[in-house]
Amino acid sequence: MLATRPDFVPQSMIGELEKLHDQASPAPFSDFEPVLADELGPGWAHGFRDIDTEQPLGTASLAQVYRAVRRDGSPVAVKIQRPGVGAVVAEDMRLLQKVSRIAARAAPRFNDVVDIRAILGVVFDAMRPELDYLVEARNMEHALAASEGFQHVTVPRVLTATPRVLVQSLAPGCSIRHADPGAFPAHEREAIGRDLLAFMYRGYFVDRIFHGDPHAGNIFVHPGEPATVIDWGMVGRIDRPMSNSILLLLLNLAMNDGAGTARAWIDMGSCTGRAQVAAFAGDMAALVPQVATASLEDLNFGVTLTAVLQHSTRRGIRTSPMVSMLGKSFANIEGSIRHLCPELSLVEVFREELSGIVTELIGENFSAEQVMRTALEVIAGGGVASQQIRGIARDLSNRDLSLRVGMNQPQESRPGSRPSVGPRELALTLGALMLWQRRARP
Repeated sequence: MLATRPDFVPQSMIGELEKLHDQASPAPFSDFEPVLADELGPGWAHGFRDIDTEQPLGTASLAQVYRAVRRDGSPVAVKIQRPGVGAVVAEDMRLLQKVSRIAARAAPRFNDVVDIRAILGVVFDAMRPELDYLVEARNMEHALAASEGFQHVTVPRVLTATPRVLVQSLAPGCSIRHADPGAFPAHEREAIGRDLLAFMYRGYFVDRIFHGDPHAGNIFVHPGEPATVIDWGMVGRIDRPMSNSILLLLLNLAMNDGAGTARAWIDMGSCTGRAQVAAFAGDMAALVPQVATASLEDLNFGVTLTAVLQHSTRRGIRTSPMVSMLGKSFANIEGSIRHLCPELSLVEVFREELSGIVTELIGENFSAEQVMRTALEVIAGGGVASQQIRGIARDLSNRDLSLRVGMNQPQESRPGSRPSVGPRELALTLGALMLWQRRARP
C-alpha cells in the first residue's frame, strides 16, 4: 500500500516496496510442488505439456505464478500459494489489531475521527479472500462478465481452481509499469486508460464490487490487445448509500464545488461534537480547484486524499472506514494508468461516464425489488400514520391542529405526547388533509 503513497515515503523506498507487488524474492519451485500435489493430486504434471519452473512469471508476498502450457497447447498462468502463508497473514492481522487498540487508547481524539481498528477491519475483510482461490475464481468470473462491455479491458478466464492453486488464461504483454508507452499509438493508450477508469467507476457505483488492489503489477498491456486486470483476490464491496455518497463526492469535484465536496465527505462519515463544518468547507474550497482540472500528470490522488483526511481530522469530521479501501483502490488505478497515459484526466473521464452510471441507477431504483421494498416500507409505517391521521382529524373537528415534524431524528414517545411525523407519514398526512378539505367544501 505504501508503494502508492509518495506523500508518506520517499521515491527510493517506493521503488523497493513496488517489488513486493510482483518481484518479491522468489522461492524455489520445490517449495511449491507439494502444494500442487495436495491440491491437484500426485499426477498434477499430467495436466500440462510444459511448465517453466526456473523463472516465475511473478513473485508476490502470498504466491508465485508460473508460465505453463496445457495439454491442448493453450498457454496458462499457474498461481500457487506460498506454503504456510495463511498462518503468517493471520498472525500479522492479530498483531496489527493489537497495535491499533494501543494507538486508540494513546490518541483518543485522533481515534474519534479516524477509527484505526474499523479501517483495519475493512482492509482485512478484503484481504482474507486472497487466501482462498475458490473465492478469487468467483470474483474473476464476475469481473469477466462486467468487462464484456469494454473494448479495451478484459479479465483472465478461470480454467482450474482449488483453495491454493489457480490456473487461468495467460495475460498477453507485460505489467503496465514496464510497458513502453511509445510502442502504443496515442489513441490506443488513451482508449486503454479511459476504459480502465470507466471499468473501475462501474465497479464503484453500479456493481458495488471493485478490484481492491489494481496496482501496476496487476494490469498487463500489449499493443493491439485489451488491458488485462489480474489478481482478483482482494475485492472491495460497498453498499448503496456509501456508493452514492462517493458518486456525489466525485460529481462535486467535477463541478469544482468545494462546499458540495465538503458536504459529501461529511455525509460519508459524520461530525463529532467538536466539528468545524464551515472551516472544513473553506478548506475544500481551496483544495478542489487544484483537482477539478488536473490530469494524471499533475495530480496524485493519494496525496490529494491525504490532504482531505488531514483537513477533516483537524476539523473534527469523522472519516468513514470504507474510505481506506476505496482510497487505496482509486489511488492504485490512478497510479497504474499514469504509467501509460499521464495526460488523461480522472475528472474528465468521470464526466463522460456519469450519464451512463446515473441511467443504470435510475433503472435500479425502478426495479421490481425496489418497488416492493418501498411498498413494504409504506405498509410498515401505515399503522403509525393511521394513528397520526386519526389524531389530526380529531384536532380538525375541534379546530385545534398542530404538527410536530421530526426529520431523521426519531424521538422516544413520552406519555401523553403525540408521535412525531416522519417524511413518509407527512406525505400521507398532507394527502388526508387535501381529502378532508375536498369533502368539507359546500
